[in-house]
Amino acid sequence: MHATTHSPALLKKRLYTAHATATAGRDGRARTDDGRVDLTLAPPRELGGSGSGTNPEQLFAAGYAACFGSAAAHVARLQKLKTGPIGVTAHVTLGTVGQGFGLAVELEVDIPELPRDQAEALVRQAHEVCPYSNATRGNIEVSLRLAGA
Repeated sequence: MHATTHSPALLKKRLYTAHATATAGRDGRARTDDGRVDLTLAPPRELGGSGSGTNPEQLFAAGYAACFGSAAAHVARLQKLKTGPIGVTAHVTLGTVGQGFGLAVELEVDIPELPRDQAEALVRQAHEVCPYSNATRGNIEVSLRLAGA
């Protein structure tokens, strides 16, 4: 373990807790307590696996994309902006750092109904609000870009 240079943000109010259990790591199964998620896990072919199941990076990408889209919609509502549908594609890369492994994320955000300057401002503000962005800030590389840029 390494020492962090900042204190973790403590929750003021707990709104929801998700429960998921994974067995046998990347070659196993992941399931939520309510059974809504029940997935076979398998490493991708790029990592020497069968590719016959999903993997943690895909799950992280899906969660981050959904969360960031909701954060952007939340900020837009507060500012009374008409954005139309907001699309977010998360590109999550697994790589090596030091003796172990790490992640890098690129979020590609599509807000075609807003002028570019407003869309860029909305993406920056969503990055301050999104729980995934707050959890990863200062820990992994996260880059933001508008779709088509």
